[in-house]
Formats: sequence, structure tokens, C-alpha cells
Amino acid sequence: MKRIINKNKKYRTISLFSGIGGLDLGFDYAGFNVIWANDYDKYAVQTYRENISKNIVCADIRNEMENIPSHDILIAGFPCQPFSTLGSLKGFDDERGTLFFTIKEILKRNKTKVAVLENVKNIMNHNKGETFKRLLRELTELGYEVNFNVLDTQDFGLPQRRRRVFIVAFLKEFFLSAEFNFPTPLKLNYKTQDILDEIVDNKYFISKKMINTILSKGTKGYIVKPTIDQEISKTLTATMHKMHRASQDNYFTDNKNYLRFKDKNKTNIRKLTPNECRKLQGFPNDWKQVVSDTQAYKQFGNAVTVDVAYHLAKQIINYISINKCNNW
Repeated sequence: MKRIINKNKKYRTISLFSGIGGLDLGFDYAGFNVIWANDYDKYAVQTYRENISKNIVCADIRNEMENIPSHDILIAGFPCQPFSTLGSLKGFDDERGTLFFTIKEILKRNKTKVAVLENVKNIMNHNKGETFKRLLRELTELGYEVNFNVLDTQDFGLPQRRRRVFIVAFLKEFFLSAEFNFPTPLKLNYKTQDILDEIVDNKYFISKKMINTILSKGTKGYIVKPTIDQEISKTLTATMHKMHRASQDNYFTDNKNYLRFKDKNKTNIRKLTPNECRKLQGFPNDWKQVVSDTQAYKQFGNAVTVDVAYHLAKQIINYISINKCNNW
């Protein structure tokens, strides 16, 4: 989880809805030159500035349309809540869902050569598939050759089940007609227990008062068997700071650290620390947490996994170098 320093950067790249920069880091590692980023969350921007680059604007992208620099590549993990099973599922009827059309306008204005979009897998099923079909159609009508695939974090070296759809669109007039191949899965050599912190503070352990709620099967229409100590972690969520039941969030038995405190009000089961979430999302060892734990959980839960972004970006940069036309 060391940073990859690529001194041979090329292709002017902008990042929209960047969050703390999971996509940005992956593309930076692969050799893309990320010149400008944007997010409206001040805490995410604070983290980005401390850990990635000062070249990020904290603002609503719709108010920054005239300030976006010329670029070759656009990457965007556009808001997923309107399409998530954990959200409202309003899709394009949600104001955040319509931000896709802001991306479309930026692509059109700048004649962006490559667009890479990321979202929750459920966007493919939203409104019986019609939402995703429309999204692809909108890009195709702009002149893009559109490719998409679902990539899972556990297939790229990190023990977390996290399936996200990635759309890679190439503006046809700048490329030869060649098939784009998404990265192939890698062997997973680690389990979550391999990356857990050696020393963990008492505050991360579950109280005896709360443990029955955490380990319950749920009530009424939501009954799911609780599981802890999973070798491959459940998907990190932006709301994991709220500590959902063990059927949704990740909890681990930690006798070693529990015995350090001997707190009679706590159990020997704990939640993940923000640092462990950092590792599960592939962010580098020198990462600085400059926000509260609550914000850090939210940021890592919202982030694109760095390793997934890196392997995808390598495929894209290789495709560009081989297939770009002379009019680039």
C-alpha cells in the first residue's frame, strides 16, 4: 500500500465528484496527469488537499462549468445515492441523479476524448434497466464507443466484497476501432484478518449494552443472519459510523486488544477502525486522517477502491497509446 510514483505523466485529466480521490490516485499511479478535481463536500476536499493535491475546488460542479480546464480525460464517481439500494432509488428524478447530465454537458463542451464513470452496481437494474440504457444511449449519441463492466474489489488484491460498475467511453473520432478489455481478476492472497491493526483503542469495542442489537437477526421485514469475523469484508458503506447490525457492517473478535483494557462494560467484539477501512480501500500507508472518525468512515465508505482504479487505468492508458488517432 505504498504510493506509486509515476514521473511520466500524460493526458490532462479532470476528476468530478472526486471525494477523497480513490479514482484520482489510481489514475495518477497509472500515469495520467490529474490537473483539476472538484467535490462539494468540504471534509472530503480537506482530506484530498492533505493527501493528494491542492488542485481541487470545493463547490457545486454546476457553478464551476466555466472554470473547468481543457482536458483529455474525465473521471467521475458521480453520486450513487439515487441508484443505491440503500438510498431513495429515485434515479434521474433525484436532483443528484440529474448530475449525470451535467457530466454530459461537460463532455460535449470540451469534446472530452475519454470518460470514465463509476457507480453502484444497482444502477444497472434501476427502473428495470431503463435508467442504465438511457445513460449508455446518451453517451453513444455524443459519439462515444461505450464499454461497461462490474469490477469487484476482492478481485484486485483487497479482501472486500465491493461490486461497482465502471463505464469507459472513447470518443470515436479520436480512436481506431478496437475492442477495449477490462482488467482481468487477480488471485486474492489476503484475508481481512491479515490487515487488521495490531493496536486498537478501546473506543472501537462494542459495549455489552449494544451487542445484542449488533448481533440481532433484525425485525419484521428485515431478518438476516448476523456474521462476524469475515475473511472477506462486507462492502464498506458511507454510514458505517452508525454501526448497523452485523448482517451489514463488519465486526471482529479481538481478544488481544480487549485484554489490554479489561473494560467490564465492553465485549471482545469491535468494529473496523478508520485505518483498517483505509487499507481495505487501498489508500497508501502515509495517508493522513485530518477529519473526525465519523467523516473518515463516510469518506472511505464513499470512495472508489484505489487498486481497482489503478488496474482499470492501466488498461485505459495502454489502450490509448495503441489506438489513438493522429488527430489527437
